[in-house]
Amino acid sequence: EELAAQRRLVSARQQSLDAVLSEIKHRQDRLLAIADESRQWRQRAQGSTDRLTEIDRRRVEITDRLSALDRRPAEIETQRSALRDQLQDSERHQRAAADAATAAETVQREAEQALKQTESALAEAREGRVRADGEIAAARAASEAERDRIAERLSCQPEALERLAELDPNAPLPDAAPLEASLDKLTRERDGIGPVNLRAEAEAAELDNQVAGLVRERDDLIAAISRLRQGIGNLNREARERLLGSFDTVDQHFQALFARLFGGGRAQLKLIDSDDPLQAGLEILASPPGKRLQSLSLLSGGEQALTAIALLFAAFLTNPAPICVLDEVDAPLDDANVDRFCALLDELAESGATRFIIVTHHRMTMARVDRLYGVTMHERGVSQVVSVDLERAQLFGR
Repeated sequence: EELAAQRRLVSARQQSLDAVLSEIKHRQDRLLAIADESRQWRQRAQGSTDRLTEIDRRRVEITDRLSALDRRPAEIETQRSALRDQLQDSERHQRAAADAATAAETVQREAEQALKQTESALAEAREGRVRADGEIAAARAASEAERDRIAERLSCQPEALERLAELDPNAPLPDAAPLEASLDKLTRERDGIGPVNLRAEAEAAELDNQVAGLVRERDDLIAAISRLRQGIGNLNREARERLLGSFDTVDQHFQALFARLFGGGRAQLKLIDSDDPLQAGLEILASPPGKRLQSLSLLSGGEQALTAIALLFAAFLTNPAPICVLDEVDAPLDDANVDRFCALLDELAESGATRFIIVTHHRMTMARVDRLYGVTMHERGVSQVVSVDLERAQLFGR
């Protein structure tokens, strides 16, 4: 019994020891946890200190920024005043530039008028030169005839007349009246000595008739030149009127077709480089939807192709041709543009004024045509043309 009591006592004390050991273990774990928490708190304290330092630094920065922002309205007002002054200066410069441009346009118009007057004077000078050339040629012919006459009558050249007449080259020429009287006297004496030319009057009359004929021909030529110039002026005037009329018609068709093909936007044809329509160049201005009006060269490849198609069809609507061949015009277009192109082509084809032949590889275009022609090669070097009547195939399909 005592042993049992001792055992119970030992068991109770063992339990107490185990509880104490467990408590010690728990307290040791708690001490470790407390040490860890203490370390964390120290780290948080250090972080808080750093954060406070950062907050103080940022507060100083914010204070500086607030000071700068307080000064900013005055600076902005100063800048706005300076910009207002610059704007006023720019407006003055713009007005001055506009006045200079107006003056330059006036000078340009005066220069163009002066150029036209100069061109007219140049044309008249050319005509005068032609007439002078004719007079020079006539004078040369007369000189040659006189030279021949001198050679025939005196058997010498004109350069030898001074020596033959015994004239001093350095002395002035004698008066022509007594010389002519003496010549007439000598001529009469010679005529009295020699035979008389009975045909002289008839020959003089023939020469007078020839001269009169030449004068009439000259007058006829001058009148013909005048009529020709008048005809050229009438032709140019009519050509200008017809060109401007056709240009306006093509421009209207072009604007409508451009808006149709692009689904909006606007386009314009413009004559440039000259006031004369016959001498002016052509500029194409296009503005697809969402873009400003600009020259054709500034558009993309597809936009340029679609604009060219609109211009081509505008010309065909103005003056239809029996046949139109289109070679790969739909190559740079996307599907939506090809669909609009084909729809427009169907409308033009239904009018019956023009037959369209299209060279294409686009499936949508080939699906919209009436007849397909293709080239196949069953054997090497042997080509064969194959055709398909799509319209007839659709009728049989129905």
